[in-house]
Amino acid sequence: MCGIAGIYNYHSSQEPSWESNVKNMLSVIKHRGPDESGVYLDRNIGIGSVRLSILDLSTGQQPLCDETERYWIVYNGEVFNYPELKAELKKKGVRFKTTSDTEVVVQMYAQYGADCLNRFNGQFAFCIWDKQKKELFLARDRVGIRPLFYWSQNGSFAFCSEIKGLFTLDRIERTLNSESMSQIFTFWTTATPNTPFKNIFELQPGHYMKVNSETIHIEKYWDLNFPVRKEIRTSSISDSVEELNELLFDAVKIRLKADVPVGAYLSGGLDSSVTTSYIKQINPEVLNTFSIGFHDKDYDETSYQVEAANFFKTNHTAFTCTSEEIAENLAETIWHTEFPILRTSPIPMFLLSKKVRENNIKVVITGEGADEFLAGYNIFKEAKIRRFWAKEPNSGARPRLLTKLYPYLPLLKNSPDLALKMFFGYKLTETQDPLYSHLLRWHNTSRIKAFFTDDFATSIQKYNPINEIYRTLPGNFDQWSDLAKSQYLEATLFMSGYLLSSQGDRMAMGNSVEGRYPFLDYRVIEFCNKLPDSHKLNSLNEKFILKKLSLGKIPPSISSRPKQPYRAPIASILGNKNPDNSINEMLSEDSLKSFAIFNSAKVRTLVHNVRLQKTVSEIDQMAIAGILSTQLLYKMFISEPICGNETALYNYRLVDDSNN
Repeated sequence: MCGIAGIYNYHSSQEPSWESNVKNMLSVIKHRGPDESGVYLDRNIGIGSVRLSILDLSTGQQPLCDETERYWIVYNGEVFNYPELKAELKKKGVRFKTTSDTEVVVQMYAQYGADCLNRFNGQFAFCIWDKQKKELFLARDRVGIRPLFYWSQNGSFAFCSEIKGLFTLDRIERTLNSESMSQIFTFWTTATPNTPFKNIFELQPGHYMKVNSETIHIEKYWDLNFPVRKEIRTSSISDSVEELNELLFDAVKIRLKADVPVGAYLSGGLDSSVTTSYIKQINPEVLNTFSIGFHDKDYDETSYQVEAANFFKTNHTAFTCTSEEIAENLAETIWHTEFPILRTSPIPMFLLSKKVRENNIKVVITGEGADEFLAGYNIFKEAKIRRFWAKEPNSGARPRLLTKLYPYLPLLKNSPDLALKMFFGYKLTETQDPLYSHLLRWHNTSRIKAFFTDDFATSIQKYNPINEIYRTLPGNFDQWSDLAKSQYLEATLFMSGYLLSSQGDRMAMGNSVEGRYPFLDYRVIEFCNKLPDSHKLNSLNEKFILKKLSLGKIPPSISSRPKQPYRAPIASILGNKNPDNSINEMLSEDSLKSFAIFNSAKVRTLVHNVRLQKTVSEIDQMAIAGILSTQLLYKMFISEPICGNETALYNYRLVDDSNN
């Protein structure tokens, strides 16, 4: 895994600071690649990479070219089927000088152009410079596992794996985008290609772009799709289990390819236990597993983690995360997320990846994707219950079913019927709305916007972020099942924009660790999407097919346990006797008034109430996380300079082609 960056001035020749600018960009993302670095220079372009060596440790240095030296690549990621692709290229007479997948990617592009992307099974973001055409080609994997951000203005184009790299360039303005903030405080993330900052965009998952002196052309090469009702598979559950088993086995197997040790996260849940079972089956040698526990027992799953580790006989490393540690690591986490967060969940994941790195592990297998594509989340069950309730909206018994989904939310569990109906009854009967499953969540999240200052609120008064989603729905969306619609929204917004970013790539790479996700193998995704809904959500039994598959593979208690969402304490970080100084600073009157995003009086009241109450509402908890993280984001990315240090790079390689 790596970090990449580059600058392209369409019309000007190489400037004296070219190499220095690229090295500065790379220096602030060197956590993504602590082993090597390199830059390629042409007459009006510089591209570079910092490398985390996982495959071909001795000869896989970047930038790297094809055999004709026409195409030069900087590459972040892994293409897991590269051995098969390499064999295919060799039959065509292509010669290789390394054993890395990077060289396979650039040679595939030389042979097939953009069509090569449909041949890749992996997680990647890369840039290829075509010396002959004077054109950049940038691409990102199908579901957005690896990040890629860009900026373009006045004949210049720049890209980087992380936004902070772009902000080392003096020419790029650093300003919050108020509409993006409205999106984040609705969806938990932005709607691609937006980011929290004006004029900074991300290349959307499943897209590529070509950049030359004439144009920037962006095109989709893959889309998350679901069958219309008549095209849904009709195979039996037993046949489907067998096929899914074969797909997952191979998805795990190809993700174990590495020239360094591979570990696994073991949360004590169904998904990570299943992936661990495959690892033990494929490679029964010592397996290093890692898990998080919490001092706060409302969030802790340690007993299941211990049971799973003992069952698989892994070399298990567990640690317990405290509220104090969450507070102490909030600022560093936001430096890596580059987005506000409405949950503190990324922080323990950052600390977990730190434990992984301390054990000299660079790669971990994790279970992300199972909940999205096998219907594991409560939001899918919630939508099903609300549709059932909507048929008799005056029923007192039907809304009570919702309390069974959230036993960890005492405010809901003990709510009177009227309060329950008010909380879950938003647009209850509008079941024909294509966004029905998510409207309630987005409405509740949007209540945090009440803490914006009057000026900030006025700037987004006429903007409704949900309209962005209506405009971008696939053409056949209305022909999908209700569950498929919910899954699409969850995967394209929450999973891609938050789970794989703020809680995934950014937390792992902050400690130079690569996460690999078998459930996000595109073959697994496409198979799951064609399954009957009942194979995924059987009545209110989530991940039904995966539970069937898991029988005999993992401890029975884990196969049968209900889904428990991964959560971390929020409100308690304000209740410490000695809270972190950065938290006090960000919530101070001076900071709030200086940044002018949140109303200081309202925030002061919120903090006071949270510190007094034993039980804090979900909305107030999200508000605390959102306000604190936004304040930190503003301080680090806007009010303070982001300075690169070109001398901080190591094992540096320069390829200067500018005189040819």
